[in-house]
Amino acid sequence: MTGAVRVTVNGRSYEVPRQPVVGVCIDGCDPAYLEAAAGVMPELARLASDGARGTARTVVPSFTNPNNASIATGAPPAVHGIPGNYYYDRDSGEEVMMNDPRWLRCPTVLAGFAGAGVEVAVVTAKDKLLAFLSEGLPGRCFRLSVEKAGDDGAGLVGRPAPGIYDPEASVYCLEAGACLLERGGPLVTYLSTTDYVQHRFAPEEPEAIAFHARLDAVLGRLHRAGAVVAVTADHGMNAKTRRDGSPKVEYLESLLKEEGVAGAQVILPITDPYVVHHGALGSYATVYVEPEGLERAARVLGEVPGVEAVHPREEAAGLYELPPDRIGDLVVLADRGTVLGRTPEWHDLSHVSEGLRSHGGLHEAAVPFVVNRPLRGETAEALERGELRNYDLFDVLCNGVRGP
Repeated sequence: MTGAVRVTVNGRSYEVPRQPVVGVCIDGCDPAYLEAAAGVMPELARLASDGARGTARTVVPSFTNPNNASIATGAPPAVHGIPGNYYYDRDSGEEVMMNDPRWLRCPTVLAGFAGAGVEVAVVTAKDKLLAFLSEGLPGRCFRLSVEKAGDDGAGLVGRPAPGIYDPEASVYCLEAGACLLERGGPLVTYLSTTDYVQHRFAPEEPEAIAFHARLDAVLGRLHRAGAVVAVTADHGMNAKTRRDGSPKVEYLESLLKEEGVAGAQVILPITDPYVVHHGALGSYATVYVEPEGLERAARVLGEVPGVEAVHPREEAAGLYELPPDRIGDLVVLADRGTVLGRTPEWHDLSHVSEGLRSHGGLHEAAVPFVVNRPLRGETAEALERGELRNYDLFDVLCNGVRGP
């Protein structure tokens, strides 16, 4: 056990907890899912009754990697350097995938605690997140991805891990955390699920409600284990379809070419190893274009149906706290019902041809925030006013709850 009282990471000071704390990120959990499933989530209601419940804001783009990196570091992308899964390297002429932790520009809160001698655990559903979230953790800390759980997962949870496109992958992630706590496990734990269900099913559909009932049972276990538990999400989710159910896509690269903007490069930062459920289509895109074509590109994109904002690089970096060197010359945001693509040939829509749910824009930037302990004055007021960010998660867990 550490003798440290506080740990400072990225300019924020965190009190070393006296009892276990668990941060839970339910991937893709739009508030509408919890509202629709309220009748089958008594444990979540109990958490909120014992503590507090409200809505927080995410990082924009409202994608998985930027938001999990923000939660883990307690900071926006301008600090940690991860604005999506890809950016375009002009010097090499290549699209660069930023799934490697070497792209992080600052330490995580988890590593800060571990460095002070605190026992830390990280469990993710997606393997792509584990390297980010466990960066800087010494070997004694527990880390597990459901996707590659193997014998470690089976030994902990008591059964083999499900596949990454199985709804049970998220349940298994939370179960692993509950098992650790029930065995007298770590003082600080972070659990991050996957959003396969939310991409596939609307909040009111039976499959979504059944899934949230399964999550609820494990949230109850975390609560009963005596931990301080805070639940939030990395982004929300919305239907992105036309009246016939087909995806409502605007192909930006094709449109720019048709309008004579030569050489424009569109990057879709949602693109990752798990494109089956979203087809690499989200409501946020960046565009790289030569200086002489910048004004025309901005005008063309601003007239596209479904596009609600086109920001020059510096403006976007200021508005959304993004690293300017890792976003395009233009940042494009779509409306609630539209996704942005490159060209029709670039995307495989076979798995989303009859319905697409996705995220990335401003309309997926409101997420739940639930904590199972009463909050201190300023934190309670911030939650009530909707001013908390999802990346305040560990600040709330360590500094924002009232003592026992």
